[in-house]
Amino acid sequence: MLQIDTWKRVLIWATVVAGLILAMPNAFYTRVETHNDAVKAIESGGAGDGLAEQVGMWPEWLPSGLVNLGLDLRGGAHLLAEVRVEDVYRSRIRSMWPEIRDMLREERATIGTIRLQPGPEDQLRIRISEADQVQRAASLVRGLARPVTSLSGAGSNDIEVSAEADVIVVQLSDAEKLATDDRTVRQALEIIRNRIDEVGTREPTIQRQGSERILIQVPGLGSAAELKRIIGTTAQLTFQPVVSRSTEENVSAGPGEEVLPGRGEDRGVFYVLEQSPVVTGEDLVDAQPSFDQNGRPAVTFRFDPSGARRFGDYTAENIGNPFAIVLDGEVISAPTIQSHIPGGSGIITGRFTLEESTELAVLLRAGALPAGLDFLEERTIGPELGADSIEAGKVATIVAFAAVLIFMLLSYGLFGLFANVALIINIGLIFGLLSMIGATLTLPGIAGIVLTVGMAVDANVLVFERIREELKTAKGPARAIELGYEKALSAIVDANITTFITAVILYAVGSGPVRGFAITLGLGIMTSVFTAIFVTRLLILMWFERRRPKTLEV
Repeated sequence: MLQIDTWKRVLIWATVVAGLILAMPNAFYTRVETHNDAVKAIESGGAGDGLAEQVGMWPEWLPSGLVNLGLDLRGGAHLLAEVRVEDVYRSRIRSMWPEIRDMLREERATIGTIRLQPGPEDQLRIRISEADQVQRAASLVRGLARPVTSLSGAGSNDIEVSAEADVIVVQLSDAEKLATDDRTVRQALEIIRNRIDEVGTREPTIQRQGSERILIQVPGLGSAAELKRIIGTTAQLTFQPVVSRSTEENVSAGPGEEVLPGRGEDRGVFYVLEQSPVVTGEDLVDAQPSFDQNGRPAVTFRFDPSGARRFGDYTAENIGNPFAIVLDGEVISAPTIQSHIPGGSGIITGRFTLEESTELAVLLRAGALPAGLDFLEERTIGPELGADSIEAGKVATIVAFAAVLIFMLLSYGLFGLFANVALIINIGLIFGLLSMIGATLTLPGIAGIVLTVGMAVDANVLVFERIREELKTAKGPARAIELGYEKALSAIVDANITTFITAVILYAVGSGPVRGFAITLGLGIMTSVFTAIFVTRLLILMWFERRRPKTLEV
């Protein structure tokens, strides 16, 4: 018999209603978006009458999830950046000097005095006074080598040590450079993502391109310059001992030292610092905008246990000596240590504006970029282009939608009308699912929806044609409808499973726009099968139970 249990009917309609309610906020996109932004601002500590009014633009008890609009629909900023991996080679080599120096000092009786020599930035050149012991000293330094932590570098060490007359040369091995390149780009990807997430932008696209490049696209951002300001700062924070300070720009530094300019109040002052920092930004666990004792904007920070211990030991041993707080190659402050600073917390002061202190805290909290970025390509995509794309997508969808509705109505009459109702529900369910998962809708995604409109009636066509065949065998209307659905089911499932597999492959292998198309196509297949097998069938059954027709015209 042609029937559907009551609990199944309730479940079908509940699913439809839930999907349409989830899709409803997209019909009031601007209001809901303003409401969501105000809620986020209040949660992050914002206040004001305007925010409360904006929150009231959408009822709290209704869903507020939206389909995020991609860069091609909303406009925004596009950057292609290249990571300067050579920066990491230099910092790695610099960081090895204290360990090598302390080890060789223990052998001073044999190898004599040691002195760091000038040389390429990616090398350490160490001169020893006893030239005949240079091979022994090089062997000691080789003992500090560690295995390369990558599959491609298995069996290799991270450093190469050679001897030239009375000089030991230390540099990174080729295998370690390859492993370092991969780690650096991966770390830069994660930190860029953290920084953009901290600012609260919607659905950015951040992906690796090639070995050293990163593509960044952020919908809704005002300009590429604003995006560069968010992610372009490396935010390398170090605390370094001060050797001397001078107002002369051509002041010279000795081996193991560097000259850095002052910033803010100390502009025009040049500091000679030890290259090896006491602690770095990597030891930070938190940074927050704050105010100093004079009420000026500042940034408070807190170290992890290891950094706190080193910071505390250094301040205890160097009371009365200055130390420099260095940010991205500039000394932002060089206070004198007044007392032991335990606990690993402190404050960075300077002539910050409130916006600058907030931005610095965000950068430090998100983490320092391991290397600088060179921006190879930057574009600002205006919202006008996105508006044109949306309008073109609307026209294409409406034309396709209207053509399918008319075709189904003319071809199948009343049954075509049922299929059209299910098709409208299908579109609502697609947007409901996109809103629920927070997916991003791009122009290819709209193409996926248009394609779904055409494919959605496919299953209904199979069913209706099968019902026609069954009616020719003189079976009654109820039996013809039941057999039509039963015999068409396998063809429906086969056709949609193969298309769904294609969508999964497109999503797994593709990127950017291809993924947007794959998502809408995959979700559209699921919703179209649901509406064709369950919703259309339920509508036909409800009509049949009420009219009890003796014959059918499909």
